[in-house]
Amino acid sequence: MLDWSDHNCRFFWRLISKQARLYTEMVTTGALIHGDRERFLHYNAEEHPVALQLGGSNPADLARCARWAEEWGYDEVNLNCGCPSDRVQSGMFGACLMAQPDVVAAGVRAMREACDIPVTVKHRIGIDDMESYQQMLDFVAPVAEAGCEVFIVHARKAWLQGLSPKENREIPPLNYPWVYRLKRDMPGLTVVINGGIQSLEDCQRHLQQVDGVMLGREAYQNPWCLAEVDSVLFGMDKPASARDDVIEALLPYVEQQLARGARLNHVTRHILGLYQGVPGARRFRRHLSENAYKPDAGIEVLRQAFELVRAPADSAA
Repeated sequence: MLDWSDHNCRFFWRLISKQARLYTEMVTTGALIHGDRERFLHYNAEEHPVALQLGGSNPADLARCARWAEEWGYDEVNLNCGCPSDRVQSGMFGACLMAQPDVVAAGVRAMREACDIPVTVKHRIGIDDMESYQQMLDFVAPVAEAGCEVFIVHARKAWLQGLSPKENREIPPLNYPWVYRLKRDMPGLTVVINGGIQSLEDCQRHLQQVDGVMLGREAYQNPWCLAEVDSVLFGMDKPASARDDVIEALLPYVEQQLARGARLNHVTRHILGLYQGVPGARRFRRHLSENAYKPDAGIEVLRQAFELVRAPADSAA
């Protein structure tokens, strides 16, 4: 979710689901230690429960950042061992760490000693020439022994050479049975499945086999898919808000961000899919896409887009 799930996006998602756990975009340990820590760690109080996702491999650096995660009030710190981009490979973090389970185990151990919040790991089912279930288990087992109890498994391999990050999210085939088997073989672990999940029905089916489900692209491109999560998966009686109610609730937040110097499209780029499938959705997206990026764009641009989607439809969505 690099460049996607920033604090503006997470605030927007929280207006749709109060219960789903939200994850930050991956932040490297180097960025936190040497960069603008305030910017990288900032989140809105409304986002809880929220997890900080780290990229890194040095145990001392990971421990330092895990301690900051706890001090800032995050509910979880997650180590990314699944991102396949060239940049993370050169920095020795992300999916390439699946080839070095002892390094990951050392990092997890250091993080757990540094903080009291849960330390979790997100990984692929394998990389490159890792072709067997046993090889995935050979990664998970030492990391679990180091104290990690929650594994978020993207049910695809990652090819570190030859495929782009986008292709690595789509081309390697999904292998859900391996994730199910991991839960059966290691029942004491909390196993969360990720990859290619597009509906609440998909979530319910997976939850018959594993403990949790993570949505990525679907939640971003079609955020209204989160609308029934609280009632169906968490048993909450309160029905989800209507899409229009979400925009109404978002308007004061947008005004606040504009007053702080943010540009309108810093928020609106995350909401383009809210009205997917609804008459007027195309007008809503077009108006924001054509106007929100302008330096002087104000709250009226979002209000105008809102009126366009609520107007009587005269074209397909």
